[in-house]
Amino acid sequence: MGQVVTSEFLLNFKGRRVFITGHTGFKGSWLAFLLNEIGAEVLGYALPPVGKKNHFELLGLAQTIGHVEADIRDGEKLTAAMSGFQPEFVFHLAAQALVRPSYADPKTTFETNVMGSVNLLEAVRKCESVRSLVYITSDKCYENLEWLWGYRENDRLGGHDPYSASKASAEMVFSSYARSFFFDRPKLGAASTRAGNVIGGGDWAVDRIIPDCVRAIESEKPIDLRNPSATRPWQHVLEPLSGYLLLAARLRKEPLAFAGSWNFGPPSKEVRTVLEVAEHLIARFGRGSINCGSSAKNPHEAGLLQLNCDRAHQILGWYPRWDFERTLAMTADWYKNVHGGEEAKKVTRQQLYDYFPEIGR
Repeated sequence: MGQVVTSEFLLNFKGRRVFITGHTGFKGSWLAFLLNEIGAEVLGYALPPVGKKNHFELLGLAQTIGHVEADIRDGEKLTAAMSGFQPEFVFHLAAQALVRPSYADPKTTFETNVMGSVNLLEAVRKCESVRSLVYITSDKCYENLEWLWGYRENDRLGGHDPYSASKASAEMVFSSYARSFFFDRPKLGAASTRAGNVIGGGDWAVDRIIPDCVRAIESEKPIDLRNPSATRPWQHVLEPLSGYLLLAARLRKEPLAFAGSWNFGPPSKEVRTVLEVAEHLIARFGRGSINCGSSAKNPHEAGLLQLNCDRAHQILGWYPRWDFERTLAMTADWYKNVHGGEEAKKVTRQQLYDYFPEIGR
C-alpha cells in the first residue's frame, strides 16, 4: 500500500489545545478519544449525541474532555466557546451527514452544512490562537459524473441531492475565507478534506450500510439493500482521521505548503460494492441474509464514486494501513465484541492501538 508514515506526528498534539466540532458523532467521537489518549487538551462543540446507544457516551467522553452541547448554527455561542478556549488546532466535523435525510429536510441540511460552516470560519477568523484548521467536508462534494476514475481535488464541485450540494457549497465558502481572510494570516494553515465512505465500530446512524446491516443481523432479519451494485471507497474511520491529524500537524509547521484541499480514501483496487460489504459482514458474524430490493422508488443516490488521493500520497506521505478485508473484520469485530459484553472503551482503545501500534507501547 505504499510507505506508511509513522505515528510520530501524533506527538505534535500532546499538551496542545484542540477544538473539535461534531465530537458527539461517529467520526468526531473517535477523533476526540484518540486525541485524549495521546495527551491533547480537547474541547468539543456539538449537539447532544443521538440515541440511547452512541459511541460518545459509551466512551465516557463527557467526563474526560471539555464538552459544550450547542448548535453550530448558533454563531455567537460557537465564537464564544472557541475564543474562551484559545485552541491551536481546530477540526470541523459538525454536519448533517446523510443523503436521504437531506431530501426530507433540505433547509436544515443547508443551514447546518453551509451557514454552520460559515459560523465556524467566522470563529476561526476572530480567534488569533488558531494555527491549524482542518475543515472536513465529503467526497460527495464533487459533481458526480459516474466515471470510472477517481476525482481529483481540482475537479468540479456540485451535487444532485441537497446533502451533496451543501457540501460543495461548504467547500466554496471555505475557499472564499481562505483567500479573503486567512491569506493575510501567514501563521494560520487551513485546508479542507474530502474522505471516502467511512465505516467502523460505534456508528448507529440510521440509513448507513454498517449500522443497518448490524441491526438486521442482530434482529435476525434480512439486510435490505436499496442499491446493491453501488460502489464506494470504503475505509475504516481511523484511515481519514490519521490523514486529518497528519495534515493538521504539517499545517502547523508549514502553513502555506499544505494549504488547499485533500482527498483521503483507499486505492481503486479496494473499492467495493454495497453487496460485498454486506456479504463480508455476514461472513464475519457467521449469520444473516440479504434482500436486494429495487432502488426505483428511492431518491437519487450516486452509483459510482471514487477518489484520487495522489496528492496525499506524494506530498503528505499518507497511505491507508488497512485493506478492505481488514477494515470489514475490525468493524464487524467491534460490534460483535461490544454486543457480546465487552466494554466499548476497551474495544475502541485496542483497535486504536492496532492501527497505531507506536502509541500503544
